[in-house]
Amino acid sequence: MENEVFFTKEGYKALQEKLDYLKSTKREEISKKIDEARGFGDLSENAEYEAARNEQEQVEAEIMEIENKLRFGKIINKNKIDTSCVNVGCTVKLKDLDFDDIFEYQIVGATESDPTKGIISNESPVGKSLLGKKVGEKVSIVLPQNNNATINLKVLEIRI
Repeated sequence: MENEVFFTKEGYKALQEKLDYLKSTKREEISKKIDEARGFGDLSENAEYEAARNEQEQVEAEIMEIENKLRFGKIINKNKIDTSCVNVGCTVKLKDLDFDDIFEYQIVGATESDPTKGIISNESPVGKSLLGKKVGEKVSIVLPQNNNATINLKVLEIRI
């Protein structure tokens, strides 16, 4: 599963909508900025023109990235998710064995993650460590972004 891009149907649709926006509205906005900047004269010393061209390059790169994700990504079929172990698309109820806290994470593809809402990527340290675990299993996870602190979790429940 590593390095594969996964989407919920909603996430796929949202990314398609973003792509449509970038290809139509955003491209048109940038084109207007470039035309306007050309009107300022000498392009070799035209900061507005340079900024618009840089923005155009960034948008085109983002368009290409999104097109590749949509082309090669996989939509998660909730009816086919195996809940006998943690998989992308599952919601996992966990117990923090150090602090006795109980919480849940939904495991999704990287493009849809939002840790503030309990939605984590299958590529994150926690998501990656939970994949394949079963109810009752314990896992110790090193968090590189938190000075390599270790958290100890127990899987309490796996559901869709």
